[in-house]
Amino acid sequence: MNQTGRFLCVLPLLFLLSSGVQAKALTVMISGGFSAAWEKLAPRFAAQEGYKITTVSGPSMGQSPQAIPARLARGEQADVVIMVGDALEKLDKAGWLAKNSRVELADSPVGAVVKKGTTPVNIKTEQALRAALLQAQSVAYSDSASGRYVSGQLFAKLGIAEQMKSKAQMIERIPVARVVAEGQYALGFQQVSELLPVAGVTFIGELPASVQYTTRFAGAVTKTSANAQEAQKLLRYLSSAAVQESIRATGLKTVATPQAATVQ
Repeated sequence: MNQTGRFLCVLPLLFLLSSGVQAKALTVMISGGFSAAWEKLAPRFAAQEGYKITTVSGPSMGQSPQAIPARLARGEQADVVIMVGDALEKLDKAGWLAKNSRVELADSPVGAVVKKGTTPVNIKTEQALRAALLQAQSVAYSDSASGRYVSGQLFAKLGIAEQMKSKAQMIERIPVARVVAEGQYALGFQQVSELLPVAGVTFIGELPASVQYTTRFAGAVTKTSANAQEAQKLLRYLSSAAVQESIRATGLKTVATPQAATVQ
């Protein structure tokens, strides 16, 4: 986008500020898998609509106080939550979300990284992946959906669950690629969209299709939101055809049939 385009994008927000009209404010709680796309799209939406957006980051699940369910449980306020679909469903069943407000946003496959400068390993087939895991001195995986799959199912599918117990470690809160970049672990697994933004690593590919695990990311409006219509507009924007190229550029995949939110 050129300088003229950028200026035109922020005109709605500049008008609100100059006229003394208070911009609509939205607070969005979001987990890591959709964050790279969000960082691109949130400023565009804010400028387009004249909204002020506050972003609160945290895992979709897990025991840390930063996890989105924990934040909501202790009274932190949000208008929109964007997270792993299964975890979002649990929030819905627990009564945290506005009725029928869920919107499917993107699918995220699991991939792997090694430290930049080291020789990339082959994980293109089940056999190659199994060999890479057995040969790695240490392996890291996340504390979210992808990590639960890696530790709870993938190792068993490959027949190496026992061998991995002593050298595979769950990483809480921080991106797996970061500890690989620091040399703490030789091989790291997480959703591709969380691996690609981290410097100091080499992305070696997605898991083979036969053992791949795809995580759905979705968003919803909270039941306590005072800006439900604006929150709904945001989710419609994030699921629209116009932003899919930006979403795919972060390692996510377009949902086959995105659905628009209807808040009740």
